[in-house]
Amino acid sequence: MTAMEPLRVLELYSGIGGMHCALRESGIAAEVVLAVDVNTCANDVYKHNFPNTDVWPKTIEGITLEGFNRLSFDMILMSPPCQPFTRIGLHGDVSDPRAKSFLYILEILPRLLKLPKYILLENVKGFEVSSARDTLLHTLETCGFQFQEFLLSPTCLGIPNSRLRYFLIAKLKPESFYFQSTRQILTTFPHSESGRPQRCCGSGESLKDDSNTVRVEDETTKASPGASSANTSSTQESILYKLETVKELERKQNQDQDVSVRVLKDYLEESIQESSQYLLTPKSLLRYALILDIVKPSCRRSTCFTKGYGHYVEGTGSVLQTAMDVEIDSAFKSLEDLSEEEKLANLSSLKLRYFTPREIANLHGFPASFDFPDKITVRQRYRLLGNSLNVHIVAKLISVLLR
Repeated sequence: MTAMEPLRVLELYSGIGGMHCALRESGIAAEVVLAVDVNTCANDVYKHNFPNTDVWPKTIEGITLEGFNRLSFDMILMSPPCQPFTRIGLHGDVSDPRAKSFLYILEILPRLLKLPKYILLENVKGFEVSSARDTLLHTLETCGFQFQEFLLSPTCLGIPNSRLRYFLIAKLKPESFYFQSTRQILTTFPHSESGRPQRCCGSGESLKDDSNTVRVEDETTKASPGASSANTSSTQESILYKLETVKELERKQNQDQDVSVRVLKDYLEESIQESSQYLLTPKSLLRYALILDIVKPSCRRSTCFTKGYGHYVEGTGSVLQTAMDVEIDSAFKSLEDLSEEEKLANLSSLKLRYFTPREIANLHGFPASFDFPDKITVRQRYRLLGNSLNVHIVAKLISVLLR
């Protein structure tokens, strides 16, 4: 292959096209020769944005060895189903039926007439301790690939969203990386040509699973919302307002003070601020107020958005406070002493709303030109985005892989 010939790319589990967007952003000469996904709704979005790419609405197991060989691809981009490996799932790993297609790929790979030169894989944190990952690494070694694993979140690129994910890049020998690969999982991008390391996670963000769970104290230490820190033995674990400890509040404040991360305002739609379509309902406010992760446009953080966002409230992503003249602690103060009507008045004063699908797409790095067909509902858009990836991180890794 000469330098002028574009790479032939096979995109598996293509979803709405996050990998394809990343490929374009990386700037390398490449052509997606085929995208494969069983989700017909995702395929509609993909074809809407990439009308010239062939999309197969079929299972990967439905592609024969001969079919793979006919494609003659140079690169595989893939994001296999994450459900077998998620922290809140059943931990089925390779025994989960949804891992079957990925294991099929690993079975096919050594039998290809021509091995791809490059592979990039994305999955959830948790994949790195799975049997599926062990099988992947063994297959890559058998086929003669050099590889490097990562655990990266968008904050490493200054994006105010925590979405910690596993990534792997692999290159067929004798080609090699420009950096010294290691069997350790990197939590930052490899050193730049200047020799200086790239940014890692933002201030206050750890490499723990960033699933949106709310910490609830044991019954022996639980205090009511608004309780003073003097009411418990440990100041760091005392409940302030909401179900939030001093320690957690300090962590969020540290993140908001990290000026290397952009503010959320840069990713918001200006015309949406108080749109009733996205405001939380009175029922949701009364039921879930104490466990909401509330952010303002001036914040430099937000939690991971999942596919249930906009439909379910608990643990699916941050909500935005659009009333800038109201202090959050005053809205939550002494809620237990108020009538339901008074509680609702307090909480409604914050004007809390969901992030729009376009705003989540912005945080995920999808370009402004990326769009959804009109027939895709708001709920479907949230589900598709929750299953997608961060375009900027993948674009950066493609550049690292091809350098």
